[in-house]
Amino acid sequence: MFAPLPTPDQMSRWDRLTIDEFGIPGRTLMEVAGRAAVDVLLDEYGDVAGRRVLVLAGSGNNGGDGFVVSRHLHDLGAEVLVLHTRPRSRYKGETRANLRLLQKLSVPLRLLGDADRRALPPADVIVDALLGTGFEGELRPDALALVRAVNERPGSAFVLAVDVPSGLSARTGRPQPDAVRADATATFEAAKVGLVVPEAGAYTGRLHVRPIGIPSVVKAAAPVDHFLIEEDIFELHPHGDQQMHKGVAGRVLVVGGSPGLTGAPQLASLAALRAGSGLVTAACPAALAAEIGSRPEVMALPLDATKWNPECARELLGHLDKFDAVAIGPGLGTAPGTSAFLRAFLRGCDLPKVIDADALNLIAREPDLLGLLDVTTVLTPHPGEMARLTGTDTAAVQRDRFGAVRRFADDFPGVLALKGAGTLVAQGERVFLCPLAAPNLAVGGSGDVLTGVVASLLGAGLSPLHSTCLAVYWHGSGGIRLSRTHPGRGSLAGEIADALPEVIKEYLC
Repeated sequence: MFAPLPTPDQMSRWDRLTIDEFGIPGRTLMEVAGRAAVDVLLDEYGDVAGRRVLVLAGSGNNGGDGFVVSRHLHDLGAEVLVLHTRPRSRYKGETRANLRLLQKLSVPLRLLGDADRRALPPADVIVDALLGTGFEGELRPDALALVRAVNERPGSAFVLAVDVPSGLSARTGRPQPDAVRADATATFEAAKVGLVVPEAGAYTGRLHVRPIGIPSVVKAAAPVDHFLIEEDIFELHPHGDQQMHKGVAGRVLVVGGSPGLTGAPQLASLAALRAGSGLVTAACPAALAAEIGSRPEVMALPLDATKWNPECARELLGHLDKFDAVAIGPGLGTAPGTSAFLRAFLRGCDLPKVIDADALNLIAREPDLLGLLDVTTVLTPHPGEMARLTGTDTAAVQRDRFGAVRRFADDFPGVLALKGAGTLVAQGERVFLCPLAAPNLAVGGSGDVLTGVVASLLGAGLSPLHSTCLAVYWHGSGGIRLSRTHPGRGSLAGEIADALPEVIKEYLC
């Protein structure tokens, strides 16, 4: 359900504890890692006998993994050439030991030179074992030239990256400033956090996670704080039973809508129904009720007002005993009086709630409103709304999405979901990454659909954290499903909602 995503520092600590405290030699870990990488290559590429394999070996442990790979490929009949970046006498430890084994086997070894950076030797397979997860900063000019030589390889050489494509930050998933574009990546024990963000896929190719023997007690002693949301999150889905009725299937209140913005609460309401809620009611000023409640499945709760104000809050709070969860914000607007309504409503609402859209913008204007929110609250900002909440700009949020959510979560007791390709869900010190991304989600109203799904799951009794993690994965899966029928985009937000039951059917069947 949640796979650990160690940072490079955390992965290094797992290695150190395994070697120093548990007593498994580093050379053993390197041998297992190298053999695992070979298995990935055989799975992806097939038989290597007679094939020209070029192994690029760096100066650290990643180079040592490459030496192990070279030895096993040599034994499998491949024509291996190893280009190493450091003079042989300067290799140390386990890496040096594996280099000596290659020398004993007379595997061709050559110190990489400037000519190689300009044009690599011909090869059917290139193994990138230059830089590992510990790489930080930017590539030096010589390393950058080599990375670009790999990417500009003539012909159709298959590229396998060992642990991480060289030049890619295993912390952020960004090239520094370029990275090897691999066909497949073999990473060890756990995917590093930077390898699973959607933008890293252009460099990792197909990502394979292979165990190398890090004991579970080591992982327990050095827990991580980033996690990957996996497909079995759907096990949390409240399937219901044959005896249920609409009154026990979750009763959701959607609060929103203003002149010109009546579609947003409609979409949130539709999504809550498609996600399984038994009853969904949209509350809005009376003049908007006919329009917002035009779908026969959505009940309208017209408030005795022409616009949002504190009186609306007092009226609405009197109905809360009829509901299990609240979604507030879609189409709410920011007209005068709306922030006073929001303040009064938040003071009196003790139901689980998801806050989105204009409600977030109002909180950004009056940050003390955050003090009215508790552990039952979910916030779902897009990057622009996140920037307003944190007093920065959208570009800054996008440059460091992990940092943005961690800093905000330090002072917020509830759950935060930063939307976008690779949505991040944070609570306390933990951050959960949804690896799904689909262009079909980039359409107006998509966020309103997510709000409705979160509200539906809250109303079904799931915790705020589980509701949000399941909702973002479900919503993302809906976008991916639509990309099959609308590969050129053109799908509508309402169709994301309509896809939700189909996604569940695919998973259950």
